[in-house]
Amino acid sequence: MGILTTDDIWRSDGELFALAERELFACVVGDVMDKLHMFHQFLPPEIKPLDQKMVLVGRAMPVLSGEVFQEKVSNSANRLMEKPFGLMLEALDDLKPNEVYVCTGASPRNAMWGELMATRAKYIGARGALANGYIRDTKALLRMEFPAFGFGSYGQDSAPRCKVYDFRIPIEIGGVRIRSGDIVFGDIDGVCVIPAEVEKEVFLKAFEKVRGEKLVKKDLEAGVTAESAFARHGIM
Repeated sequence: MGILTTDDIWRSDGELFALAERELFACVVGDVMDKLHMFHQFLPPEIKPLDQKMVLVGRAMPVLSGEVFQEKVSNSANRLMEKPFGLMLEALDDLKPNEVYVCTGASPRNAMWGELMATRAKYIGARGALANGYIRDTKALLRMEFPAFGFGSYGQDSAPRCKVYDFRIPIEIGGVRIRSGDIVFGDIDGVCVIPAEVEKEVFLKAFEKVRGEKLVKKDLEAGVTAESAFARHGIM
């Protein structure tokens, strides 16, 4: 097997993400990062796709939120308290093509993503949304086929319960640091965060591993022992 380069398989984010969506899966991406001694890049297993077939891949646009107990509060030291949703609308409008809205910070007592947000994001060309919490308008999101990952469905509104305080700043989910421009990749087996500075190496090795696994599977189907297949390919 020859050594792959990025020019062999992708020349832009759009090409990379489309190819990864078709050919890769979270397990192999996580395996590659383990080999690179990056052992803590999977988000918590509670974060799952709204539909098992959904694949999420794109550059993170981190969003930081926090809980509140009233939609609007006057005479607060924080001017955002007078603003419904805080900076959520600004964050949504700041999404770029091939980005993923990634939100954390508030207690999981309301939905953090829904149909109208997805409609705006899809128009912009964003590739999906990830909430460290719940998602609502599930029937509509499934019809839209817009990738959405979170704890599951819960209809309670965010307006009197949660505000966005900032966006495009570093956040953490389950101890995993997520910065603007890092890549998130997720499917039914979980979500990985690929730091931007190692993205080329990770994806090149992931595509190589997928090709190698196909050869291993072919050997196993032909009756080759697991030990022999591993000795031959170094993959199992």
